[in-house]
Amino acid sequence: MQVILLKEVRGRGGEGDVIEVSRGFANNYLLRQGYAVKATPGNLKQLEERRKNIEKREEVRVADAQALVEKLDGATVKVDVQVGDEGQLFGSVTAPMIADAIKAELGIEIDRRRIELGKPIKDTGVFPIDINVYRAIKATVNVRVGEEAAAEEAAAEEAADAIEAAVEATEGVEAAAEEAVAEETAE
Repeated sequence: MQVILLKEVRGRGGEGDVIEVSRGFANNYLLRQGYAVKATPGNLKQLEERRKNIEKREEVRVADAQALVEKLDGATVKVDVQVGDEGQLFGSVTAPMIADAIKAELGIEIDRRRIELGKPIKDTGVFPIDINVYRAIKATVNVRVGEEAAAEEAAAEEAADAIEAAVEATEGVEAAAEEAVAEETAE
């Protein structure tokens, strides 16, 4: 059965495309949800009249997608998670966590379904993640996982070591001062 898409249907086509689908898919999903209309001669004629408007909307969508790619491509976002002793995460980093981090750090709202993780992230480090912005237009965002927490722990350990060294140095100076005072009083 041929239908004319009224909206973008992932994996099938975009607005104004005439596609061939099974009768059940057309009747039970596309037509009921308002994603398509039957490809009758009258509807095909209307489509030709609307073609310029559809092309203008498509140009705007592509331009918006390109602008979003310029903002996202190469950007780095941080996702803080609990990290074990050996750099292993408790759980994994998910697409909604990445979407929230992009919104918080870059101020751009991304649908979690457009984030292509591939396999779950279960280690600390920096990982390139593809985001499907619009049809074939993609952006790559670098996701830094857990390093901030690990860096904070390392900085805390260094600070504790520095304090301990300062205390030991102070105790050594105090002991030397006491010895010098004791020698002066003995003379």
